Amino acid sequence: MAEDRDKAKKQVPLRLSSSLYDELVRWAEDDFRSLNGQIEYLLTDAVRKRRKRGGPDSGRV
Repeated sequence: MAEDRDKAKKQVPLRLSSSLYDELVRWAEDDFRSLNGQIEYLLTDAVRKRRKRGGPDSGRV
């Protein structure tokens, strides 16, 4: 059941400056990802790195 929860996607409204949006779109295109996929990749990578270095609440999801 936890695996099903991990696969479920949540929608999150996100406001970005136009310059950040444009930069993320270019980066996503360079990596052959959608903008949404790129944002999810970057956030997942940031969380993984935080857990590795053992930051506060690093075990919490």
